[in-house]
Amino acid sequence: MLFFRSLFNALGYFILILANIGNAAKTSDYPGLGKSLTMGILLYEGWEPLDVIGPYEIIMNLSYFHNITLSLISDAVGPVTTQPTQPANSSLAAHNHMIPLSALATHTYSTAPKLDILLVPGGVGLDMRAAANDTTLERFVSSRYKDLQYLVSVCTGARVLAGSGVLNGKRATTNKSAWDFVTAKGIGENITWVPSARWTTDGKVWTSSGVSAGMDLAYAFTKFLYGNETVDKVMGIIEYAPHTNPDWDQFSVVYKVPGANMSMDLKDCAGPIGT
Repeated sequence: MLFFRSLFNALGYFILILANIGNAAKTSDYPGLGKSLTMGILLYEGWEPLDVIGPYEIIMNLSYFHNITLSLISDAVGPVTTQPTQPANSSLAAHNHMIPLSALATHTYSTAPKLDILLVPGGVGLDMRAAANDTTLERFVSSRYKDLQYLVSVCTGARVLAGSGVLNGKRATTNKSAWDFVTAKGIGENITWVPSARWTTDGKVWTSSGVSAGMDLAYAFTKFLYGNETVDKVMGIIEYAPHTNPDWDQFSVVYKVPGANMSMDLKDCAGPIGT
């Protein structure tokens, strides 16, 4: 009897070890599982709302299942408006007649904690900063890049990445309606801009096309981190069906982006206005 009891206990321990090995293998398939991740989002006057709120919606829901902390980073702690300040003597169109929205920055560039993930949104504020030769955002990205696990840009946020030098030698994409603004000569070196991409990945850098494409990137990015199970559950909760082909953005055809694949049709997605 003692022999069988010992054998039973040994088998139990063996099964437990196998289960732990299986769980470890499953966890290793997805770099975010079982980890605490710190994320930061850059805010500045004139940030594009959906560039921030779209990915935030997905990540906020995922934080129910996974340990994620978020810092909103700007020039100063407090409200940061989507309404940009027009530089003096600028020929850029004014935006002070548009409805503003503010988000509360929790940290400044100097007080932001160590980050695993940094997201840089686009917005008309980047046009204003470019006109004023303000490189604060670029310098912050450059200073933090080495210690980041992942750097993400949405829309024209890719211009900040390009200006910081972190896209040099990498593939990237951006908003198709603002293609010339972001990919202008002299901003970064040896960047392979991918005209038909909805989003791109190159090493630890992820870049998306314009505005709503940030949600498509966020879906792919969080699925990469955590796998399908919880991410698909979240997409069902928020009732969003993401665009899942990273290599095809129909707006590259709409805006006739140089080098885009004009032979693709729109049968797999809703045809945008103008097609």
